[in-house]
Amino acid sequence: MPEGWEWDSTLFRGCAAYYERGRLPYAPGFAETLAATLGLDGRGRLLDVGRGPGTVILALARYFTEAVGIDPDEDMLAEAERQAERRRVTNARWVAARAEDLPAGLGTFRVVVFAQSFHWTDRDRVAATVLDMLEPGGAFVHISDCENPTADPTPLPLPAPPYARISDLVRRYLGPVRRAGQGTLVNGTPDREDLVLARAGFENLERHVVAPGVAAGAVADRTADDIVAWVFSRSDSAPHLFGDRREDFERDLRAVLRQASPGDRFAEHLPATKIMIWHKPHGER
Repeated sequence: MPEGWEWDSTLFRGCAAYYERGRLPYAPGFAETLAATLGLDGRGRLLDVGRGPGTVILALARYFTEAVGIDPDEDMLAEAERQAERRRVTNARWVAARAEDLPAGLGTFRVVVFAQSFHWTDRDRVAATVLDMLEPGGAFVHISDCENPTADPTPLPLPAPPYARISDLVRRYLGPVRRAGQGTLVNGTPDREDLVLARAGFENLERHVVAPGVAAGAVADRTADDIVAWVFSRSDSAPHLFGDRREDFERDLRAVLRQASPGDRFAEHLPATKIMIWHKPHGER
């Protein structure tokens, strides 16, 4: 767990409705890259832990017999179910649970994936549990945006979203320390998953980076509504944190956006997607 912080059920309260519109997508082809790397062939089971509205599990489900997604947020589960129906994914099911509730009677899996969710968990405990839940040779997969993308020379056709000014505005309303549920993250969230997974007994780390488009430097057009949705999709600016000042915050947020781009339109470079894979030793059961 992040130092000095305890999980509570309000961490992403109210965020689910904003995810699809607000969050930038993972790189096209990330699912195909993972499937090719692991030799996925439609057999076995997938577990997606903290899968939010189903972004990753719905892209990967076709490579497995069954896909199981767990999340403690009921709104996220409902959104994932809606997205599955829209995309006609019929082999996925949803379980209301935290990572710390595992194994939760869910059985054995070929692949367990965390998409930018592992840092919210009791990582040593969860890693050890996942190792036991994987079949021999199974894979623990961590998916995220690349943290430090290389400088892209492609000029943007529109102003970039004013993220620094948005962060300043959030701090003005919520205080200088990052909020997370009912608590705060004084030191941010932890990293170095490689050390945690090595301690648990995983081996053979592989790293893959998937480019964001046909050519590096793919650009996303964004509206002011998209950026507002991005803000409200985040744990540190979840809608409920603003209480009865939420409308005031959104009014000021839109004023910041309008000042940055009078036409309320923006552009930004899409990030590459990083896939990190660890394997359970074949000799372990």
